[in-house]
Amino acid sequence: MDFVILEIIRCLQKLDHVNEYWVFVAPGEDVCLEQTPNFHIVVLGSGFYPLWEQVLLPAAVRRVKADVLHCTSNTAPLFPGVPLVVTLHDVICLEKENGSSKSLYQKMGRIYSRFVVPKVMRICRKVVTVSHYEKERILEKLNLPSEMVKVVHNGFGEEFNIRASSSSRDYILFLGATAPKKNTRGTLQAYGLYVDKSRRKLPLKIADLSREHVKEYLAEIGRQDLNDRIICTGYVPHSELPALYGGASAFLYTSFRESFGIPQLEAMGCGTPVVVSDKSALPEVAGPGAVYADPYEPESIALKLLKLEEDESFRAAAVEYGLERVKEFSWEKSATLMLSIYESFK
Repeated sequence: MDFVILEIIRCLQKLDHVNEYWVFVAPGEDVCLEQTPNFHIVVLGSGFYPLWEQVLLPAAVRRVKADVLHCTSNTAPLFPGVPLVVTLHDVICLEKENGSSKSLYQKMGRIYSRFVVPKVMRICRKVVTVSHYEKERILEKLNLPSEMVKVVHNGFGEEFNIRASSSSRDYILFLGATAPKKNTRGTLQAYGLYVDKSRRKLPLKIADLSREHVKEYLAEIGRQDLNDRIICTGYVPHSELPALYGGASAFLYTSFRESFGIPQLEAMGCGTPVVVSDKSALPEVAGPGAVYADPYEPESIALKLLKLEEDESFRAAAVEYGLERVKEFSWEKSATLMLSIYESFK
């Protein structure tokens, strides 16, 4: 969520030289934004996030006499003191989980969001979300008027392009996570079925998931034999992601639930075929020509992997389609729509 608003702010800095912006950020060594004449970057407090959002942020908004406050990551102050816009990326916190998260941080964030989101929705003026699929979920869960919820699709970076591709294509890529919605367990099951039938038996490279968690999942599904075929990269800096996508034979984006799905666009832009889930918002973004699989059926995922590996014409069509599809999305489009929402308050 932070990444999305960072990209939009950078584009707004190029588009809008009239309105004045105050961007409140938490302290840290990772400085992501530079000030421009009408964009002021303010480091605001530290510590416990609910305290930052509910106390420090409203006080800072009052000091700068803002006309509108945009909170960009699902939650917001319960007493903002000014007209409020909230980007609600999803309402997953209000839905039943497909299992329990292994992360305490994720569990605590879910509790906070379940408490705050319904209350904030009663006081905000506009709700921004990232797909038409998610808009329908929001209207269903929170009983809001349709005209209050605006869709602003995400974009993806220009660095994710065919120049990042590699001729080797010697691994399958998956962005792992402990959140149940990411379907890590089922995806590992699918990889096992692929290994059982493939002549190439490419290794599976997993980013953002520890070796310990991988071993736990493999033990759960009884496939410890896959341990030596799995490469855990750990955290991958954003600057290294294009090469990671570009070196993959295929990218697995097999989540149960996504509100948009930026990684599938990043992989497509690098000329990497994507096996994508046919659930939630993913088809809205991937479009009619994508390579779909049922995330609840590991056999479905494995079959699509095998077809991409064995059928050259099928693979070439998937690559060509992906390169065309990504042209429909950009951060400039996202920022232009966001600016129109801000200016509706004038």
